[in-house]
Amino acid sequence: MVQQLSLFDAPAHLAVAPALPVAAAVAAADPAPRAPRRRRVPHPRAAAHALALQHLDLADVIAGNFARRTIHPFDDLRQVAIIGLLKAAERYNPTGGRPFRPYARTYANGEIIHFLRDSGFAIKVPPTWRDLHASGQKLLRQGLPPGQLPQRLGITAARWQEIQEACSITVVALPPET
Repeated sequence: MVQQLSLFDAPAHLAVAPALPVAAAVAAADPAPRAPRRRRVPHPRAAAHALALQHLDLADVIAGNFARRTIHPFDDLRQVAIIGLLKAAERYNPTGGRPFRPYARTYANGEIIHFLRDSGFAIKVPPTWRDLHASGQKLLRQGLPPGQLPQRLGITAARWQEIQEACSITVVALPPET
């Protein structure tokens, strides 16, 4: 007589042991008990960084104000303003009675002003010339032909050339001699 087996009937020598709970199975596989995982130490400036991140809109406003008045891109000025926010958040003392936003605005403005000063002109250029140069550069980026620029700005071609020469001198930082 032939015995018919189904897929679900296993012979006695292939019987599966009863399932163990997961924790018991892990303990059986790893005989040495593990020490509890160490908790990650929070970053020393995590609270200050969180405070600065809450006020990123302030960095956008300040960078936008300077971007409209200078030839520097908004994104560069935003990064500098965020550096100012981070410095303000590290030095802020909430027990002083002053709200954070005005305190941070001062730092962000200061950082941008320092950045503009450091990346500014090598010689003293009159503010009206700097404004004309910035306006001219914007018009050129917008696609105005260079020949029409002096007329559009209301100055002579010779004056525009003089302004360009004065405003295009850049500072080159040389490494210190060792």
